[in-house]
Amino acid sequence: MKIYIVGIGMDGASTLTQEADKIIREADVLIGAKRMLKPFEHLGRIMAELSASREIAQYIAQCEEENIAVLMSGDCGFYSGAKKLLPFLEGYETELICGISSPVYFCSKLKIDWEKLHFVSLHGRNDNIVRSVCSHERVFFLLGGKLTVADICSRLCRYGMHSIKVYIGENLSYSNEKIMCGKAEDFQEYSASGLSVMIAENPDYEQNPKSGISDDEFIRGKLPMTKSEVRTVAVAGLEIGKKDICWDIGSGTGSVAVEMAMQCENGTVFAVEKNPDGVMLIDKNRLKFGCDNIEIIEGEAVGVINELPSPDCVFIGGSGGQLREIIEAAYKKNPSVRLTVTAVSLETLSECSDLFEDYGFESEIIQLAVTRTRKAGSHTMLSAENPIFVIKRKFR
Repeated sequence: MKIYIVGIGMDGASTLTQEADKIIREADVLIGAKRMLKPFEHLGRIMAELSASREIAQYIAQCEEENIAVLMSGDCGFYSGAKKLLPFLEGYETELICGISSPVYFCSKLKIDWEKLHFVSLHGRNDNIVRSVCSHERVFFLLGGKLTVADICSRLCRYGMHSIKVYIGENLSYSNEKIMCGKAEDFQEYSASGLSVMIAENPDYEQNPKSGISDDEFIRGKLPMTKSEVRTVAVAGLEIGKKDICWDIGSGTGSVAVEMAMQCENGTVFAVEKNPDGVMLIDKNRLKFGCDNIEIIEGEAVGVINELPSPDCVFIGGSGGQLREIIEAAYKKNPSVRLTVTAVSLETLSECSDLFEDYGFESEIIQLAVTRTRKAGSHTMLSAENPIFVIKRKFR
């Protein structure tokens, strides 16, 4: 028995490669979702309308035919079910047959290159839309879940990106294919029909990740804010990955959350803040900096963090006297969590050092004493900020 996993392009007809067509015609059994099978009904082959990997594998295990073709939309390597199916077929001889994927086809229609596209699948998730557009010149959105073209364009407009150029493709390669172009603001109420894809183009994208953003750039109220120099050291020490889940405890104005969010472009930052004024400021700053991957959690930290997903890294800028409980919760969820705490008092420094020792953490302690200059008439004077301690969990 040999099993072919075949990419059939968009429609299984005009975008079907000759190799895929040959294999399908010679197959004894065709397996796939209803839409995948429909173009080949005229062949008179045995057809199994299945899409779940486990069900496909179970069917194959009971199948007596020798040549089986499992049909996948587009290309097997682009957000395809082939990735989940292959582990179930380890005991069989398999071969993947590539097909024409939707971004390749769509870009050819638009007469633009696709080599630098950033790909985002919105199946089962709804964040990182704006952050992706801020970080890349062109973003390809694969739709098909709950989010629509109108949802994406409305989100972009909410974050001040009304003029972002968007390209929309519906029912690609079918007889009712529709391709449109305009600004995000033009499609906030658009109702797309059928299968859709979208490209957002941002010529002013962030070519370098921001770090140490000036304090003056943040919208500030009366709440204390982690200053730029301290923020830079703290965030850099967390070594945040692009897909990381981050906690920012005692988020205040959200300055640390914003810089975290810029580092974990494909992840999520949970900004925990109990002060209603702080919650408002975090929201304003995530809008200003295009960080829709920041989720605001209002309430006392110990009352909400147990419901949060396991963190890769945690920053504690304010614990409200509950430092032990916060560290314990983070450690229980992920014993390898990367952790940084800031302290302005010797008492907090001492408490944190003791807690790190209790949990067997090796600590690295840095004291930062930032001094800036200011003009006083014709003279330049020094203006010192209060010293602050940065306590980081260190890994050997």
